[in-house]
Amino acid sequence: MTIARRVIRSPSPLVRPSDTARAAASEQPVRHTPAEVSALVDLLTAARPRIETVTVGHGRDAASRAAAQAFARSWENRGATVLAVVDWPEEAASWLRPARRFAAGDPDAWVVAGGPLGWAQMSRRLRHSTGWDPRRTYGFAGLGDVRVVELAGPATMEDMSGVAADGGTWRVGRGLIIYYPPLGSPDPGEDLP
Repeated sequence: MTIARRVIRSPSPLVRPSDTARAAASEQPVRHTPAEVSALVDLLTAARPRIETVTVGHGRDAASRAAAQAFARSWENRGATVLAVVDWPEEAASWLRPARRFAAGDPDAWVVAGGPLGWAQMSRRLRHSTGWDPRRTYGFAGLGDVRVVELAGPATMEDMSGVAADGGTWRVGRGLIIYYPPLGSPDPGEDLP
């Protein structure tokens, strides 16, 4: 079963202070799962054109750092290359320095782990100030949340993909975030024996 949720566009190019306060109080990143890391490697491996080099970015919290490190190890263990690992704060004056480091080097793809507010702010800065492309960006489960897309604005993350904690996937598109179950999962609408 596929679930879709519509995202409302904000006319402002900046995250409003009221949204920032609400997001700061929202759920913090949780520890990644082995299924999540495996699904993320599989998602990038299946992508066309072929992905060999990635830049990994993460928030500065322990869960996001651990997720980024786990992915980087798995990616390099399959013989692929991590060009850089870049971190960013949840709150900053502009996010310009980490955005420039994250977008540098022209990787085949970007992989991200972080909190909703930090990634929303970082993705806005990336979109406005660099050649970053959300179509080449893959996120961990915590970023596959409609609140992140609402904070960043739907056009900011348009076509970004990622994975869920259970190994399912998600994709942002046309003001929606669409969730797909892991391959081989029974359809909740089917009669099970």
